[in-house]
Amino acid sequence: MKEGKVYSGILEKIEAKGGLTFMQLDPPNYGQGMCGEIARIAEENGLDAFAVGGSVGAQGKALNESLKEIKKNSSLPTIIFPGNINTLSSHADALFFMSMLNSNDPYWISGAQIGAALPVKQLGLEVIPTAYIIIEPGEAVGYMGRAQLIPRNKAYLAAVTALAGEYMGSKLIILESGGGAPQPCPVEMVAATKKLIEVPLLIAGGIKNEKFAFDTIRAGADIVQVGSAFEACKGNLKEMGKQFKAITDAVKKAGKEKLKG
Repeated sequence: MKEGKVYSGILEKIEAKGGLTFMQLDPPNYGQGMCGEIARIAEENGLDAFAVGGSVGAQGKALNESLKEIKKNSSLPTIIFPGNINTLSSHADALFFMSMLNSNDPYWISGAQIGAALPVKQLGLEVIPTAYIIIEPGEAVGYMGRAQLIPRNKAYLAAVTALAGEYMGSKLIILESGGGAPQPCPVEMVAATKKLIEVPLLIAGGIKNEKFAFDTIRAGADIVQVGSAFEACKGNLKEMGKQFKAITDAVKKAGKEKLKG
């Protein structure tokens, strides 16, 4: 499959910067008007892309209007982060086409993907094949996806699962601890996983502050995806701007150190 514009841009940015920051923006958690303000502040403070969605409520009018507001106020890529097969919109630039590899329910491994494939093609979305792997504690996504959670002290299990995802054609690996997790997956797990794979590695869940962001990128991750840390600002745009800058600065610093070896 030919690489699309968004994915190619991600690869170029990783090569140049060593580490990227994505914001998971879940429309039900923000007013539609606020999405535009967030988009403007995020770009001003170094964000690299938006991953839009994540919950069962991120669909329909709320999703479409939020994406339109982001696009009006920012030039950053918008990538759908689906919570279900209805999290689709022609207003996005791309879609993480995810398979939850360690789910015990075939629906999340291939069933939802089969159901969404034709609508995705009809919408003309750029598709980024993604292996989605759930790490303890898993939080809501682990529960909803019926995941057989990978223990935090079993780094090699995450690594070999990620490798399997790459061998099956995934262009991106996500290790997800779950929204609101107290901390991201351990740095040892990040390092072990990155050592085995050649495609980009994104860490989601538990990136609550700049220290977690720095340590995660320095350990080998290519992208950190932050959601609840920004939601904790409770709509205070000034505080959100400070949080954006603190985390993106930490990621940039870690990326530079990583590139130097």
